[in-house]
Amino acid sequence: MGSNSSRISDLPENEYLKKLSGTESVSENDPFWNQLFSFSFPAPTSSSELKLLEEATVSVCKSLVENNPRTGNLGALTKVFLSRTRELRLSAECQNHIFIWQTHNALFIICCLLKVFICEMSEEELQLHFMYEEKSPGSYSSNSEDLLEELLCSLVQLITDTPLLDITYEISVEAISAMVVFLSCQLFHKEVLRQSISHKYLMQGPCLPYTSKLVKTLLYNFIRQEKPPPPGTHVFPPQSDGGGLLYGLASGVATGLWSVFTLGGASSKAAASPELTSPLANQSLLLLLVLVNLTDTPDTPNPYRQAVTSFKNTQDSSPFPSSVPHAFQINFNSLYTALCEQQTSDQATLLLYTLLHQNSNVRTYMLARTDMENLVLPILEILYHVEERNSHHVYMALIILLILTEDDGFNRSIHEVILKNITWYSERVLTEISLGSLLILVVIRTIQYNMTRTRDKYLHTNCLAALANMSAQFRSLHQYAAQRIISLFSLLSKKHNKVLEQATQSLRGSLSSSGVPLPDYAQDLSVIEEVIRMMLEIINSCLTNSLHHNPNLVYALLYKRDLFEQFRTHPSFQDIMQNIDLKFPELKFKYVEEEQPEEFFIPYVWSLVYNSAVGLYWNPQDIQLFTMDSD
Repeated sequence: MGSNSSRISDLPENEYLKKLSGTESVSENDPFWNQLFSFSFPAPTSSSELKLLEEATVSVCKSLVENNPRTGNLGALTKVFLSRTRELRLSAECQNHIFIWQTHNALFIICCLLKVFICEMSEEELQLHFMYEEKSPGSYSSNSEDLLEELLCSLVQLITDTPLLDITYEISVEAISAMVVFLSCQLFHKEVLRQSISHKYLMQGPCLPYTSKLVKTLLYNFIRQEKPPPPGTHVFPPQSDGGGLLYGLASGVATGLWSVFTLGGASSKAAASPELTSPLANQSLLLLLVLVNLTDTPDTPNPYRQAVTSFKNTQDSSPFPSSVPHAFQINFNSLYTALCEQQTSDQATLLLYTLLHQNSNVRTYMLARTDMENLVLPILEILYHVEERNSHHVYMALIILLILTEDDGFNRSIHEVILKNITWYSERVLTEISLGSLLILVVIRTIQYNMTRTRDKYLHTNCLAALANMSAQFRSLHQYAAQRIISLFSLLSKKHNKVLEQATQSLRGSLSSSGVPLPDYAQDLSVIEEVIRMMLEIINSCLTNSLHHNPNLVYALLYKRDLFEQFRTHPSFQDIMQNIDLKFPELKFKYVEEEQPEEFFIPYVWSLVYNSAVGLYWNPQDIQLFTMDSD
């Protein structure tokens, strides 16, 4: 690196990197650091180029791992960066482009080194590498200074305190990426980490007072969706014909690196969304999800989760309870708008789920909105295009619907919202339909897709639970929605008869042969009968509570009334069929979304980071947390 432009392929032989990773100690006051930080090379624009960067720096990093116990150069590099961050805010106010550019490059180098160090060693060994000084081999500082903790706190302060300008945009993104790298030790463990040095730094000590400020900053970064400096414009104005020193890596990033959003990994279905035009918003959201899903310790609950579960609307003037730590206020209208617009990405859907599930203030606000179609339609579109989405994204979207349908007011209001010309629904032209009827159509389509493809029992159950929650408030169902409800019941009836016939034939065959394992038809039959019972409950609830509001459903039931004949004498369905036939008083039931374990969310969040983090690449062969070919 240095003041001349570099190519990625030249990095292993770069004289400045060789000196940094070599056997010679470099003082914190050495002019070498300014030369090292004044580099410029074309920014990677694809996952293959990011992989080349990773491979090109591995030899330098391994050399530093070997020599750092004698030279302490990693600690010196960190101290130089820390000294610069103390002047960063003033430099931004004074428009000191070169100082900010060099500080960004220093952080970029630290981030690259950290990534390899975390992959190659334990956190305890990493902590030692930041403590080594220029003494006898293997010795380290005896004072209480913890450079690793100081670096992490400095990154938190950089994110929260540095004003967001064109010249600080890239260093803000790099600081967030560096924090993601700090926490990426989880990627190299098969089990969920419950004890971690980086977790302790963030949840205790000097980082703790910044909790609410950090969460608020990351949320506002997501809300604002700030784009990077326009492509083709240089952050640093040219001052000479050569100009290589003044354009730097940062300007290359503006035209290249920001276009990289997917680095390969857990699933091809998790491919980049073209709507992600803000690297800062993307990285901020990923870091926020990682922080919220850090595990609690026996003595310390996760403060970032506490902050996310307790923040309030800026228009709410009521005082915070004294028992609520890390509380803050944010503009709910802006947050709602951003969530509606960004549901094409997994991470935005996961944030929406997190807020609805854990923050009662957000949930109450959203359910009181009169424009719920702006939120529900993107969720329905995710489910409609189930073939193009990964299973986690579909599951999150479905759980969000289940949470919403737990509210009776929501279930009533969606039938009052009339939509026109739903272009993405291609099975049938829908010139006019209520939001409630459209929701029913999409959920039933998801059930039918699941029956023929994935055959996931829990997906079935959650789809039907959402319909069951809505059923008492069905109003003026669209003719097509009513037909699809009965068509689904017809499909389930045929499947039930087919499995029952296979089970009977199998039982007869077992009498004439021995030693041959038989398929478990009893389990299949039990699942189908459970689904059929839920469908009958939905129909019964609708007839009991809103019979006169749904003539299209009544007509569809009468037209296909022979479907129900076989279930009147079936012991599993006799009671519910009697309710339907005699219109017994209302059956009270409500399906509630179940709590999901950490073992689901932590691997899911890190798979999103792996696939969606801007400018970060991890070798798939090193990853232990999740199976790389799963979705």
